[in-house]
Amino acid sequence: MRKLSWWIALMVAAALALVGCGRSTDTASGGEQEKGTIGIAMPTKSSERWVGDGQNMVDQFQALGYQTDLQYGDDVVQNQVSQIENMITKGVQLLVVAPIDGSSLTNILQRAADADIPVISYDRLIKGTPNVDYYATFDNFQVGVLQAQYIVDKLGVAGGAGPFNIELFAGSPDDNNATFFYDGAMSVLQPYLDSGKLVVPSGQRTFDQVATLRWDGGLAQSRTDNLLSQAYTTARLDAVLSPYDGISRGVISALKSAGYGNAAKPLPIVTGQDAEVASVQSIIAGEQTQTVFKDTRKLAEAAVQMSDAVLTGGTPEVNDTETYDNGDKVVPAYLLEPVSVDKSNYRQVLLDSGFYTPDQLG
Repeated sequence: MRKLSWWIALMVAAALALVGCGRSTDTASGGEQEKGTIGIAMPTKSSERWVGDGQNMVDQFQALGYQTDLQYGDDVVQNQVSQIENMITKGVQLLVVAPIDGSSLTNILQRAADADIPVISYDRLIKGTPNVDYYATFDNFQVGVLQAQYIVDKLGVAGGAGPFNIELFAGSPDDNNATFFYDGAMSVLQPYLDSGKLVVPSGQRTFDQVATLRWDGGLAQSRTDNLLSQAYTTARLDAVLSPYDGISRGVISALKSAGYGNAAKPLPIVTGQDAEVASVQSIIAGEQTQTVFKDTRKLAEAAVQMSDAVLTGGTPEVNDTETYDNGDKVVPAYLLEPVSVDKSNYRQVLLDSGFYTPDQLG
């Protein structure tokens, strides 16, 4: 009987030890106790950068001991609203939101505020609400400057060359970043447009005229088809200001269909943004000319550090407390620097940094 009692006691002790082991391995990093769940609302999976952003944040939050709830809205505003509502109902500790429509979240973020859930705006500014605490993004005005300066330098208009024909594209009118990109670009291009060194044969120059809803490459392709058929029956297009790689690829498809891309009729300079794999491959192949690289690993790190500081009583690091007025408040922001990339430096910027592998770029 004593042997049986001893055996039972031994088995109970072993079971308790296993339970203890299970508890420690159920944490997100090195035995650190979990700190709760972070809700991450991303706009779409149709752009590879958002997939990377989401996964980068998941990895970094989990390394700090947080659980994560990552959702993609498929570029449908109501999807994102419903996803955030569900996160609030589940009791997340904090929300990181890259909005589909920056002005569409006022009501749902009031619910977050009522539940004492802080909000970090990610890459795109959330507008029209006081219920956003911090903003992590890149210097979006500088993105446009880099794109436009690349065109100016490649065409040589600063040295007196020209006139050259250019067409302008902008991003989605419901994305606050789109106006920053456009304004940055126009700060460089406007003097040459005014002097006649750069000419827009279509006459479409204002943001509203050149905006591309949801950054849709298909819409950009259709618009390019129309521009070429209406304004370029005899003229040659020399440059295209494109704010995003997906738009750039749509533009290039239309250009190639119209006979551009050979020795007699070379492709124009075409800018871009986000250094997506397909566009970097296009740059290597001599089609798209330039893109702006934004190291989203660093952006995710900035958002995670902000979030952790908010939740642990620290002070998030910011470097801009003046620029990002969302219509209700100036949101303190941390800005990262973008980098211009073309065929001459893509290896150094994208491969040497480990952002891509040679196999990914073919």
